[in-house]
Amino acid sequence: MKKHGWLLLLSFLLFLSGQQGYAQNDAAKALLNKVSQKYNSYKTIQASFTLAVKQANGGSHADAGTLYLDKANNKYQVSTKNQVLISDSKTQWNIMKAEQEVEVSEASNSTAEINPTNIFTFYTSGFKYALAGAEKVKGMNLSVVELSPVDSKRNYTKIKLRINKTNNQIYDTTVFDKSGNRYTYTLTSQEGNKSLPSSLFTFNKNNYKGFDIVDLR
Repeated sequence: MKKHGWLLLLSFLLFLSGQQGYAQNDAAKALLNKVSQKYNSYKTIQASFTLAVKQANGGSHADAGTLYLDKANNKYQVSTKNQVLISDSKTQWNIMKAEQEVEVSEASNSTAEINPTNIFTFYTSGFKYALAGAEKVKGMNLSVVELSPVDSKRNYTKIKLRINKTNNQIYDTTVFDKSGNRYTYTLTSQEGNKSLPSSLFTFNKNNYKGFDIVDLR
């Protein structure tokens, strides 16, 4: 399997589309508006994350990594132990360390699909949503919002967002797919408007000597 960690979740989320959604209740809509406003105020974001995958057959997979996002210029890097995804807004490099291969493709800046540039605000369209109570984790009070896709043909049944009540930041996101698998992406730290070096968003082939370069453009 070439996709690991965050990219497992990211590739799964790419099934989403930007169809117009609607709120199931005003409270859920108001909360999600606060969350999206919070993230839209950031020009850059650096976030550490973990990903826990529970498979329907009882298997599991875990990974961790860091996301660097230059929202103002649609640039990003997602880095895990086994894989690095880099985009300079025009070109995307998918670096698979175990396979020693780099796949090069055109970057997608479409707002009609989920990618790292809008991963913090994807829920603003394409869903019905409602508050589903509150939970407490590690001393944090979390609001729970459940989202169901407007398009029933999607490969998932629902997405669960847990939001920190104190700062209106996303704590974690759980995706439930139709095969019974569950993907939980947890933000272990996040910092907005941090100065990020431009080198994060540029592929340097000297760092990957001996890797096969596969151009898919």
